[in-house]
Amino acid sequence: MTTYLHTTSFNFYCSGIYSGKIHFTEQGIMHAKVDVRRRTQMQDNVLDPGAKYVLPFAKIARQLRSYETAEWAGEEVVLDSGDVYQKHIRYEAEISGQLQASQVWALRGDTALDVVTLDGEVIAFLTPNRYGIEMIVKAGYEKLTPLTEYDEPLLSKPEYGVNDLGTFLIPMRDGIKLATDVFLPEGIKPGTKLPTILVRTCYDRNGKKEIFMRWANKGYAVISQDVRGRADSEGELIPFYHERDDGYDTIDWIIAQDWSDGKVGMWGASYLGYVVVAAATSGHPNLKAVVDEVNVGSPFVDTARKGGTLCSWPLLSWTLAQSVGTRTDFDIFGGVTVNPEAAVDARPIRDIPQQMISRTSGPWELWSQHPEYDDFWKNCTFTERGEQVKVPMYVISGWYDGDSPGVSETWRMLTEHDVPNRKIRLGAWEHGPNRARDLMGVSFGNDAVVYDYDVSVLRWFDRFLKEIPNGIDEEPRAAYYVVGENKWRTSEDWTPAEAVVTPFYLASRGRANSSLGDGRLVSQPEENSIPDTYIYNPADPVADSGEREPENMRKHELRSDIVVYTSEPLADKLTIAGELSAVIYAASTGADTDWVVTLSDVHENGDSIRLSNYIVRAKYRHGLEQPQLLVPGQVEKYDIFLQNIAHTFAEGHRIRFTITSSSKFVAFPNTNTGNNPYEDTEDVTVQQTICHDSSYPSHILLPVIPNA
Repeated sequence: MTTYLHTTSFNFYCSGIYSGKIHFTEQGIMHAKVDVRRRTQMQDNVLDPGAKYVLPFAKIARQLRSYETAEWAGEEVVLDSGDVYQKHIRYEAEISGQLQASQVWALRGDTALDVVTLDGEVIAFLTPNRYGIEMIVKAGYEKLTPLTEYDEPLLSKPEYGVNDLGTFLIPMRDGIKLATDVFLPEGIKPGTKLPTILVRTCYDRNGKKEIFMRWANKGYAVISQDVRGRADSEGELIPFYHERDDGYDTIDWIIAQDWSDGKVGMWGASYLGYVVVAAATSGHPNLKAVVDEVNVGSPFVDTARKGGTLCSWPLLSWTLAQSVGTRTDFDIFGGVTVNPEAAVDARPIRDIPQQMISRTSGPWELWSQHPEYDDFWKNCTFTERGEQVKVPMYVISGWYDGDSPGVSETWRMLTEHDVPNRKIRLGAWEHGPNRARDLMGVSFGNDAVVYDYDVSVLRWFDRFLKEIPNGIDEEPRAAYYVVGENKWRTSEDWTPAEAVVTPFYLASRGRANSSLGDGRLVSQPEENSIPDTYIYNPADPVADSGEREPENMRKHELRSDIVVYTSEPLADKLTIAGELSAVIYAASTGADTDWVVTLSDVHENGDSIRLSNYIVRAKYRHGLEQPQLLVPGQVEKYDIFLQNIAHTFAEGHRIRFTITSSSKFVAFPNTNTGNNPYEDTEDVTVQQTICHDSSYPSHILLPVIPNA
């Protein structure tokens, strides 16, 4: 059946750039594209089903009738497809000489596909994401949509086409050549010198080519490069090892080009984020701006050896996916063709690649040759050269980002060296940020998905590469979203300058095992608090999700090998925001062991929603360079980092802190033997003791926001 949406001509925009016309027909979705180089309008053709757009055109087409027949009124609209929309923000603008007011509706429970209506009729569909808003809007009604985010007067405008200069093989200092694509703005005046945005990727530079080219539309030279050993670049991938020097050498090549003005910025996320932080530690004087999203941290902090442990599925899946060829096998990475359970249970650990993908893995084999923190790992640890960082850096992450330890490591480095013009934005976001407003039963406000995400990134580059005085460097240093309160806040620092770091002490009568035990969180250490003990059997590890997500830990907390400490119900709400830490005093009968700590919000119905956690290996308690096995039964002090958070505990809820010794989908279970973990095939069951009296005041430190 033909709807009014079938007769509507939509203008298509990607990151504020006009990208053609879209209209829906009974026969299919038609797209009149724009020529990339000359920006001329082309003719209608069926939308390429392989086009790499985020906007879900097929879903929109299927549900056109639902969007048309829905009564867009009140506070909430439920389509006959089941999609739930909530009234969000309004826009006012003069259209054809009349003042009009539109309404934006926020999709709940799924990846954001928001709708804009005018007088009860749909005029736009949009999907925000980290790369920018993708939107189709009824021609002439752009001013009534979030597209106005791109109208900021000082923001670089999409005034140019894109001139693809092709692929260059750039030699590094050791002679290895890296495949590098160059995109320049088409239409610039001859002889114009340009600032450059550099992206270095392990996932094939062609994968997001169209996305990164968009900066060229806005007056930047854009360089997209495969890191060594990946896609079309020469050499062998040794994760982390070469990224600092290769980044430096690539910048050298850029500034030698006749189109370069000598200013280079870098963007990166996840492993690409590690790449840009590593490049920043090279101290290259021409690196003038960095945008670093959800960055992977140094290997002993976040990836290969998180907290000194040997990381299991997150690292293993990534490494196997890089080991079957020069291009990433995302079916392995996603756990489709390799079973995560089978992979993390296989032994010995060194031989897992051979067992899972029938071949060795170069990185896995190399790492197994370096079981301790030596010069190889030091070269991969960006904080070893933190004093070299001078570049303005914009850090972006969220509470459900699995690489948030790396983000915290980066921010601590920037703070320690007081790097000027550092900025951080932390949302209720996953590793793929700015995607949805609900996660695993936790609901955020409609504003948890923002419409200015990529605009803020462009403002950063505009300020420090084009020297446009747009004021982003004068705004508060930290912006963060408080879950529970569901509100954005700002502060002059992160951890927020106004936070009061408050200890919560562990206490019990010696029976804190499981959530049914007597473990408590109290305001002062208790002089005669009896230690708790539990048995840790490496053959029976805790099997939580391994992801940084608001998992309900209730069923796991019934285990006797988890000691649980819970506050009294809160008489009033309590807001915490910032970096967390814990100090525990513990003993083990093993030669080595692991400690897993978790902070949760316990609801009145007993659900225990994980907020933050981390894992550490006991032998590194004196530092990574001073591994020391345990003296069985001897109490040792452990200072443990926990992942950052901003969260409001509601009145009547309780704060919970737990300790155990395993999390199999985060790290391979410690065998407690002290042997080389890559080769060890035996394990020992041990007794663990957690002390918490006035002599051994185990506690967690929470940054409390006063009067929040």
